[in-house]
Amino acid sequence: MTSSQPQARFLMCRPAHFAVTYAINPWMDPENWARNDHALGAAAWQEWAALHQTLCELGAAIELVPPVQGLPDLVFTANAAVVLDRTALLARFRHPERQPEEPHFDAAFRALQAHGILDAVRTLPDGLVLEGAGDCVWDDARNLFWMGYGRRSDVHARDAVEATFGVEVIPLELVDPRFYHLDTALSAMPRGELVYFPGAFTAAARAAILKRVDPADRIELTAEDACRLSANAVVLDDTIVLPGCGRRLRAELEQRGYCVRETPLGAFLHSGGAAFCLTLRLDARSHVESRLVRSSHRRLPQAQARS
Repeated sequence: MTSSQPQARFLMCRPAHFAVTYAINPWMDPENWARNDHALGAAAWQEWAALHQTLCELGAAIELVPPVQGLPDLVFTANAAVVLDRTALLARFRHPERQPEEPHFDAAFRALQAHGILDAVRTLPDGLVLEGAGDCVWDDARNLFWMGYGRRSDVHARDAVEATFGVEVIPLELVDPRFYHLDTALSAMPRGELVYFPGAFTAAARAAILKRVDPADRIELTAEDACRLSANAVVLDDTIVLPGCGRRLRAELEQRGYCVRETPLGAFLHSGGAAFCLTLRLDARSHVESRLVRSSHRRLPQAQARS
């Protein structure tokens, strides 16, 4: 951290037990991982540490979930919950391989609440599946969530997200199994640009994007950049931290005033994850909440003077 007021706050989990031991998406090949287990495990530690250091250098504070043996994907904290306005809506996983993560994430969020980092922890209605921020990408410029569904999350989870946070949720159906979570194919920039891979979505989902995003703000990824998981990025103000990108995408982002920082995450690509997957933003605020916070801060000196 560079100051007492962090630039952002993220939840992460050290990759002490990360490995590819099962296959629940096309990226995952347990046999290939097993052949290179030692080298890939060491690479995962180095890559995770580099991402952690980069975020700290950018002024972020990092909260940590304890790693758990036998839960290799616990490292992908983006899937733990949807978080906005100091409220967390806990995830529920579709695949049995990931369902044992749920009580550990529950305990982590209860601890964050006990330490004053969150105000509330909510659960989904029975029967609904929603895999956290992996399928619920916050668009601060539009004050809404883009919500992926069809591969891992249920479209009906939209109602639960809207009821919990009081913001609009735009459902987008995913069709390409490589892009199983929305965060693998779409990233919302703070100035209003939307980076996305059209091939990941149905025609109706693409139409929903075109309806809400001006042509000048659409940045369409090539298949090559999409498969680098260039959309799976962490954005802090004008800095974009991503696992890699082609020269055309880098040039376009830089022309728009962004600083691109590539942080290789090849070991995690074996599991279909990258920078966004490995982090969960804990301090995002909606526009209404932000105005309330700013207003309370303006009133604070007067309140102190009266006390």
